[in-house]
Amino acid sequence: MSQRLPVTVLTGFLGAGKTTLLARLLTQPAAGRCAVIINEFGAVSLDHELIGTVAGDDIVELPGGCLCCARREALGVALADLLLRVRRGELQPFGRVIIETSGLADPAPILRGLLGDPALMEAFVLDGVVTLVDAVHGAQTLASQPETRAQVALADRLLLSKTDVAEAAAVEALGAQLAALNPLAELETVTHGAIEAARLFGVRVRDEAATAAEVERWLSARGLVNLRPAHAGAPDPNRHGPDLRAEVLLIDEPVPAERLRSFVGALTVLGGDAILRVKGIVHLAGRPLPFVVHGVQGTYETLQPLADWPSDDRRTRLVVIARGVPAGWAGKLWESLG
Repeated sequence: MSQRLPVTVLTGFLGAGKTTLLARLLTQPAAGRCAVIINEFGAVSLDHELIGTVAGDDIVELPGGCLCCARREALGVALADLLLRVRRGELQPFGRVIIETSGLADPAPILRGLLGDPALMEAFVLDGVVTLVDAVHGAQTLASQPETRAQVALADRLLLSKTDVAEAAAVEALGAQLAALNPLAELETVTHGAIEAARLFGVRVRDEAATAAEVERWLSARGLVNLRPAHAGAPDPNRHGPDLRAEVLLIDEPVPAERLRSFVGALTVLGGDAILRVKGIVHLAGRPLPFVVHGVQGTYETLQPLADWPSDDRRTRLVVIARGVPAGWAGKLWESLG
């Protein structure tokens, strides 16, 4: 591992399909041996379990807040630790690093932290920023979420997901909007995370100096040049900004299917547009194996069964990410349905 190791930053707003793409990517021989760093918003991490059977010990999870704010220092520590583990013989050498950011992460501070650290840049090289955009909700999130605009503007490659369920006119309009925001990035469609590794690696369209300059321009435009701590006091792992938070529901007993349906329906009706993301691993009553819950801005996929439990934890774990709702709201809603 004497040469600089390529680093791919995989980003995209909540529910765009990053984990699905990453899980499929890691099964490809062409991807080679990858170390994976997963950052999730909230105190409980789920994504590493959903791809853990693919990448195993090469996964580093960074829950407890976004890399762009509450855990800004964690990326450099994680990258340095990966190298140390290889030198100690605790980890097999790998050919690249893939960083899956939180869906709420602004990539600009993350890229500055990487490109602005001379010690890290002796060992690593930015291979490209790959951004997924949800074709169903992309126009809405671009209009309302500044993080999404940053994710698109700083991308080297843009991937448009869920085009198979979005209206053709909406897909065309969104593609034009993305091209206007970032004319340098090539735009491709991806269905259910299926894409060749060669389309994601070696995609950088700016050199390091140009990328760093673009990052500084973006930070300046958002008033983040000094990168002061995003939160006063100790970082809250379940909070991002003044009104966006994650709430984690841990449920010990198996969940009746009807209660889960009622909960999802109540979230949709009572929470409305405030509910940005619902995800979880659910232990349904009477079923020996778990199911995965995926909800994005009021749209829910059919429950997906897993072939096995990804860990020894058999509890139901639901994460609800919402804007402008009181702390503990989702938990109280769940209890009211009991």
